[in-house]
Amino acid sequence: MARLYSTLLTGACLCAGVFGEIIKRQQGSLPPVTSEGNAFWAGGERFYIRGVAYQPGGAADAADPLLDMSSLTRDIQRFVELGINTIRVYTIDNSQPHDEAMQMLDDAGIYLALDANTPEFSLNRESLTTLHQSYNDVYLKSVFGTINNFAGYSNLLLFFSGNEVINARNNTHAAPYIKAVTRDMKQYISAQASRPIPVGYSSADVAENIESQALFFACGEDEWARSDFFAFNDYSWCDPSSLQQSGWDQKVETYRDYGLPLFLSEFGCITNTRQWGEIEALYSEEMTVAYSGGLAYEYTLEANGYGLVEQSGNGITPNADFRRLKAAYTATPNPSGDGGASRSRTVPECPPRTREWDVDTENLPEIPARARNYIRNGVSNGPGLEAESSQWRGQPSSTKPDLSDGVTESEDVSSNNNGSSSGSSGSGSGGDGESGAAGLSISTGLFGVAAAVVVFFSM
Repeated sequence: MARLYSTLLTGACLCAGVFGEIIKRQQGSLPPVTSEGNAFWAGGERFYIRGVAYQPGGAADAADPLLDMSSLTRDIQRFVELGINTIRVYTIDNSQPHDEAMQMLDDAGIYLALDANTPEFSLNRESLTTLHQSYNDVYLKSVFGTINNFAGYSNLLLFFSGNEVINARNNTHAAPYIKAVTRDMKQYISAQASRPIPVGYSSADVAENIESQALFFACGEDEWARSDFFAFNDYSWCDPSSLQQSGWDQKVETYRDYGLPLFLSEFGCITNTRQWGEIEALYSEEMTVAYSGGLAYEYTLEANGYGLVEQSGNGITPNADFRRLKAAYTATPNPSGDGGASRSRTVPECPPRTREWDVDTENLPEIPARARNYIRNGVSNGPGLEAESSQWRGQPSSTKPDLSDGVTESEDVSSNNNGSSSGSSGSGSGGDGESGAAGLSISTGLFGVAAAVVVFFSM
């Protein structure tokens, strides 16, 4: 039996930090969003994500769009025109404050869904060796720095612990490391933040293993390691299409009994002219029983052919895709009431190992010792976008790369939290505690069959 993950805070509680802390930001008008049952909730009402991906310049540019106030001011006007309530940002500079941008978004009624990784601070999926080495304290300090930078904003919707790390049949070995990052982020939030903030994974829609991914990130006895939501990038609806033609009707049946909020972290096929017919389907009660909306890809037209606005110098021009998406959002209200959501949450069995899912353990890597101290003491700002890559610089986990001696349970911190990813903010200032302690083809009801194990409620 794998040893228990019980040494996280030997002789100390996982409580408010004494060195670093979540910066107390101004509270906006938008209520925080929580994860409960298989849906998101805000101010007592069900919350549906209606948004766009927002990373002008694309991933290669790796600039922080929330620090360009001139462009953001201009773009927020278009967000409001589109009728969206959420933007997804993939890369930010976690060494800089974002008060002005977050206040502007809040004033416009817009939440932020934020990726916690940056191009130089992320997991390397190439092999077990690179995964083990890249999962280190320097990497996690950057992730925690991003949490520090944004957790104080009430319109911070959620954090993605990873994006398409698994993107094929042959790199599912990355799954336990992704799950470990989710665990670590949730524990940091519990120790250092003052409210629950959902943490989960944005997956590639790999037909051979997408269902296994969904099960894996929701399963297990360790509540801290289970995601607060599951999202995937789905481009299978290519207009002209329908629920049946796209296969979305079968996906609804697949995930009908799934216990976590589910949404599309990217959508919008460009094989043909985008009429955005999927909007009407996505926010219909036929789908909201399982789905909580999604994020259209993407705002600025890039070389890949995706984009709603075309940029020329400092100006932008909405294109036909923008106008059609605006019309689709305008014509499609959210369902009334709870849209078929369940407030109870069930925990499925973990998926078995197969040719397409090369994971045969529930063990996770133990958090690196210095990163354990960061959870206890907090961190200050992150390293920003100019720092050297964390890949080979940090202290890795003491666990073997193959996880044969991995951990199966996290330290019990339930007395400190307000939900699955919450805690109380601390006081104090100073250092960072660097001194280290020592195609869908499964049968309908898959999740429902496996799920009658544990039922719990998040507050």
